[in-house]
Amino acid sequence: MKKLTLNSSLLNAFIALIAAILAGCSEKEAVTFPDPTPTPSDGTFVSATAPIMIGQTEYQADFGTLTVLENREKPDSRYIHLPIVRIHSSAETPLEPIFYFSGGPGMSNLAQLDNMWYLLPEHDAVYVGFRGVDGSSILDCPEVSEAIKGTGKLLSEDSLKNIGKAWKAAAKRLTEQGVDLDGYTMMDVIEDNELARKALGYDRINLKSGSYGTRVAYLYGLKYPNSIHRSVQSAVNPHGHFVWDPEVTDKLLHRLSEIWAENPKMATKTDDIYRVLKSVLDDMPERWLFLPIDDDKVRAVTFCLLWDRGSIPKVFDAYLAAYNGDSSGLALMSFSYNFVVPNIFNWGDLASKAVSADFDPTRDYVSEMKPEHLPLGAPMSTLLWAPLEENTWPMKQIPEEYRKIQYSDIPTLLLSGSIDIGTPAEFATDELLPYLRNGQQIILAETTHFDIEWADPENVQRIVSSYFKTGTADVSLNR
Repeated sequence: MKKLTLNSSLLNAFIALIAAILAGCSEKEAVTFPDPTPTPSDGTFVSATAPIMIGQTEYQADFGTLTVLENREKPDSRYIHLPIVRIHSSAETPLEPIFYFSGGPGMSNLAQLDNMWYLLPEHDAVYVGFRGVDGSSILDCPEVSEAIKGTGKLLSEDSLKNIGKAWKAAAKRLTEQGVDLDGYTMMDVIEDNELARKALGYDRINLKSGSYGTRVAYLYGLKYPNSIHRSVQSAVNPHGHFVWDPEVTDKLLHRLSEIWAENPKMATKTDDIYRVLKSVLDDMPERWLFLPIDDDKVRAVTFCLLWDRGSIPKVFDAYLAAYNGDSSGLALMSFSYNFVVPNIFNWGDLASKAVSADFDPTRDYVSEMKPEHLPLGAPMSTLLWAPLEENTWPMKQIPEEYRKIQYSDIPTLLLSGSIDIGTPAEFATDELLPYLRNGQQIILAETTHFDIEWADPENVQRIVSSYFKTGTADVSLNR
């Protein structure tokens, strides 16, 4: 029974993590948007008003369709249509509206229409669908979803080549269907939101963003500084960090091991979980009973599960069990990879947004991501970037001025987690904050990527709401 408990616990942690990523899809499916105008132009907008329940409160909301050019550099470009949801504040005279940018790339911006509920008493909340994921042109890539299950070992040369071929086949198919892949960058998303701001009749707006969305918010402030009032960025992703750094990941693993050892209950199991993890990764079994174990898939799933504080101890328990001779938890990780990871993202949108911003053809995304002295490395960096080394997703990069850090005067609050492996706090501290002339960073103790707004919600809600209202973050509840 002990083994079954471990397996079930680990599986539940994985399912819970993915559910957190994909939460709220039912809200999106229940929404009806009006047909686009029959005489389109870039920025044409139509909408209908209907009630929406946010928690236990009913609000009025506008459900709109924004018509935009797919590629604004081509006068003969086709039009695409994006959904927009504006939830009206209950205030008689609302403060500046808040536009939301979710994580990803490769995920909907309309998946959680209730995530700014505590701001609605004073602000309108606006969600503009992300081109490539939401609306009339969606960059689904079933070829990549299938190939990313791996051929043999997941990160083997043959497997990565096969994934690269799938990217190329998907790009060719989409292009033949009339999709202009050059029109799906972050800069295009910014133009969509700027058109939405004008269509909704706003002067200046606030931005609230998370993870990938923080890069969009920062660039929006560079491109249209007069449009932005204040910006709050959670789990900050500065330039260049769509690629994870194996050295920084390893440093955070050491910190997690220290936290483990500080817990008396955990310390009785082992006083050095990092040593346990390294030992297992250096000599991983090839199977458990009849189930094969792909160590590359185990590494990828391990990395994903370390993004959530609730799943970290379960992952470490699985490695501890393997260290003591029971590798059932590792077998579950390897087995479950094929059923979860290939379906996490819209792969075409992820490629377009990430490649156009951070791809560097001079880097070796295989050897750089798995230094011999590090046990885990950066497996997801290799999985996502190594297959793209030979121009397998053909598209232009965004202008050079937006591919490097620039000074910004936008009042910006950065919220980081001290043990966030996905978007480590030190990148925001060292690389972005010095360029924010009106910037401030708050690092939340022992908080991971998915916990930043939920580990201590009353504290974070007070910080965010006070900052949007006054420009000063109320940290009276911060620990």
